[in-house]
Amino acid sequence: MVEPSPPTLAHQPIEVDWVAAGEFDAHRQGGPSVRIDADARSGPSPFDVLLAAIATCAATDVVSILQKQRTPVTALHVVVEAQRVDSTPRRLASAVLHFAIAAPGASSAKVARAVELSVTKYCSVRSSLIADAPVTWTIELE
Repeated sequence: MVEPSPPTLAHQPIEVDWVAAGEFDAHRQGGPSVRIDADARSGPSPFDVLLAAIATCAATDVVSILQKQRTPVTALHVVVEAQRVDSTPRRLASAVLHFAIAAPGASSAKVARAVELSVTKYCSVRSSLIADAPVTWTIELE
């Protein structure tokens, strides 16, 4: 038996305009743009943007989860270490998100659970990646 596909929602179109050489500006119509540079000179590379998207998506959820638990975050820093497949198309093989979080009053267990939920359940960017590219994490509670 084939399971029905889940309902979908349209995402606002993203527009990409070529600037010069390997440089592009990406934006929503009428929204702010980000320069993306294949050589990572005038802006992050496309792969850098992918890693930043994973980290930002997860971090957004961590902040929201801890705020709902009445332990607001006062600082959060994420470093992403990634491995890529050595052959073309050099896709993501794995990533580790290193979270440094300051959330006065938050226990290590509460922060760990917030990060786990974010990465494994709520982060839509992470969930959009292929299944054989594991994304793990570390936490430093400040």
